[in-house]
Amino acid sequence: MNKALTMIALFLCAGILSAQETVPSVSTPATQQVVIQPQHFGYLSYNDVMHAMPEYVQAQKSLEDLKKTYDEEMSRSEQDFTKKFAEYLDGQKSFPENIMLKRQKELQQLMDQSLQFKQEAQELLTKAEAELMEPIHARLTEAIQAVGKKRNYAYVLNTDVNAYPYISGDGENCTDAVLSQLGIK
Repeated sequence: MNKALTMIALFLCAGILSAQETVPSVSTPATQQVVIQPQHFGYLSYNDVMHAMPEYVQAQKSLEDLKKTYDEEMSRSEQDFTKKFAEYLDGQKSFPENIMLKRQKELQQLMDQSLQFKQEAQELLTKAEAELMEPIHARLTEAIQAVGKKRNYAYVLNTDVNAYPYISGDGENCTDAVLSQLGIK
């Protein structure tokens, strides 16, 4: 038993010695320092700048006008349905069964058409908003990038929705520069 333990101890010592010989020695100077360069960056409220753009104001007006048009059509459709439903209720006792069934079918069709129109109108409004906002976002992004390049920013932060409640260091509010780049103010 002692012989076995002695042999194991010798093998372990030999393994440790051979491992030390194969590991290259790395010398690191005690005076070596890592220099971290602070990054200069800008920040702004994307929404505030976008809302200041005349194109945004015009796009919102166009969307409001389109929504008003759809709302008026939906209102007209609801009035037609209400009128026909009132006529149905008034004549319900005097109509023969086949006319009652015809009127019920008409009311159901009007209701289905109204629901379909509301859904289509919502989809069209969403699509119109995306189409109107696309060039606005593109123009604003170009302006932010131009300001970032001019001022040698590493990046520009969007401070909307309180994403960055505190900014320190080499950060700079670049809202006015972006507005100026857009020709606003």
